[in-house]
Amino acid sequence: MPNKFPLWKNLMLLAVVAFAFIYAAPNLYPPDPALQLSGQSSAMQIDGAVLKKVEQALDAANIEHFSGEANGESALIRLTDSELQMRAKEVVQAEMGGEYVVALNLAPTTPEWLSSLGGSPMKLGLDLSGGVHFLLEVDLNAALITRLEGDLQEVKSSLREEKIRYRSFELKGQQIIGRFRNEAQVEQATSLVRENFRDLQPQFKQGQNPLTLVLELSEIASGQIEDNAIKQNLTSLRNRVNELGVSEPLVSRQGKNRIVVELPGVQDTAEAKRIIGKTANLEFRLEAEGRIGEMFEFREGRGQDARLETSAVITGENVTDARSSYDENGRPQVNITLDTKGGWQMGHSTRDNVGRRLAVLFIEYKTKLEKSKAENGEIVITPVPFVEKHIISLATVQSQLGKSFRITGIDSQRESSELALLLRAGALAAPMYIVEERTIGPSLGADNIRLGVLSVTLGMTLVLLFMIAVYRGFGVLANVALTMNLLLLVGFMSLLGATLTLPGIAGIVLTVGMAVDANVLIFSRIREELASGSSIQAAISGGYDRAFVSILDANITTLIVAVILFLIGSGPVQGFAVTLSIGILTSMFTSIVLTRGLVNVIVGGRKIEKLWI
Repeated sequence: MPNKFPLWKNLMLLAVVAFAFIYAAPNLYPPDPALQLSGQSSAMQIDGAVLKKVEQALDAANIEHFSGEANGESALIRLTDSELQMRAKEVVQAEMGGEYVVALNLAPTTPEWLSSLGGSPMKLGLDLSGGVHFLLEVDLNAALITRLEGDLQEVKSSLREEKIRYRSFELKGQQIIGRFRNEAQVEQATSLVRENFRDLQPQFKQGQNPLTLVLELSEIASGQIEDNAIKQNLTSLRNRVNELGVSEPLVSRQGKNRIVVELPGVQDTAEAKRIIGKTANLEFRLEAEGRIGEMFEFREGRGQDARLETSAVITGENVTDARSSYDENGRPQVNITLDTKGGWQMGHSTRDNVGRRLAVLFIEYKTKLEKSKAENGEIVITPVPFVEKHIISLATVQSQLGKSFRITGIDSQRESSELALLLRAGALAAPMYIVEERTIGPSLGADNIRLGVLSVTLGMTLVLLFMIAVYRGFGVLANVALTMNLLLLVGFMSLLGATLTLPGIAGIVLTVGMAVDANVLIFSRIREELASGSSIQAAISGGYDRAFVSILDANITTLIVAVILFLIGSGPVQGFAVTLSIGILTSMFTSIVLTRGLVNVIVGGRKIEKLWI
């Protein structure tokens, strides 16, 4: 029968319509402003007692809140007004102290039945809904000290190989100072350093002890070390952000020693703050023999203190891969793979130390908050950086180790996953501290957002009126398809987790204008078929069939351009490209398939004297 879809096609259209409504619907439920509380360590428990303490602090400060919930790992407290978030954060942080991470968040209000189907609101970019902004400061002095510590060990090793005797060699500040018994030894050591350690420059100042050799890094070497530290930290942060799955993040350098991280539309801001703000590293050290070495405690008090050697066998910089898994007893562990250098060092050290114990030292660079009173009596909270070093594993070396081994003695799967993420993302060349954290409002202002939404509404309204005025009854069907196209576009972007930005709204406006192009071609072709004497049913069939090739060619070329924009662009350009690409695909379906289905239902297989087109 002409112009009639089989049952399966009609069912498919109904399924698509249901999909559009279901996955676009979550955008009707705006999120609640909220505070999220979690521990600095993933092993910390956030239970009802912690939640009650937070709620009492908010009540004492007369901050309205509701629907607090704790799941053991974090607590979420919803607020009645977004303007109260910053004040609530300050109150809770002052009450709970630096052991807890307090972050601003947006709590979803999507109904449970929609969430169970995978429905969630569309992510909005920083220019629409804001996000989280971190400003981190890199301790470049620590990077220089780390380099000098390595150079100190190499210089001492070279002097021993060349049998140049010295009384002592030590690091003081940013200087390596060596003391000798006679001036001949000083001259020999100076010659060796100049020949083999070009980055170290001997310093000879007036009044300096002639039996002392002072070494400093050259300005060029210091600049390169600082620049490389920033670059390596940038790479590590980008890897961590990618692991978090944040859409269109910004990680960039600011000034000499600062890094900006912006996370648009991020949901779990507390988790993001802990992962990005935590600057952790590992050192593998042998247990010291006798009284030489440094004492360290086990993490969370899970074992006795142990004295470890001052020099590390390897560090987290040698880790190329780290994955969380379980051991044969079902306990969490981290499987580690080292690079070639790290594998050689590990093998060389453990070969000669079978039977000794090897410790995994976990080093965290944290910030604690200290409260003080200002002159006017107000409480001032000052962030103070500090370093924590704890042993997380101490096991006897049974045989020579190689490039692959595992770390055990971890409390939970969440802790092992977090440790694996930090190691996998790459070691930091220097510690970093969060010096500023804030949420970002719409960067283009509420007026621009309102105008963006208005442009979509106005553009769609004019297109709807134009189609009705020119194509009458068929124009109404095209308008129904256009509305469904917009719902499908929003539904797909929500389902795929795409981020909507202001350029993305521009892509929607363009899609609205382009979506009716196919219907214009089809309806014009139907008019031509009627003018040539074809019957109404034949004209409808011919209009759709013969316009299809032209529609396909035009949309494919536009889609190719959109894909290229996405591949070579970044940020706003990619947001525009994503919206345009999805819009092209959905508009082809609604303009060709959906409108024909509607036409078939209304006029298909019937004897009609005049077509209202």
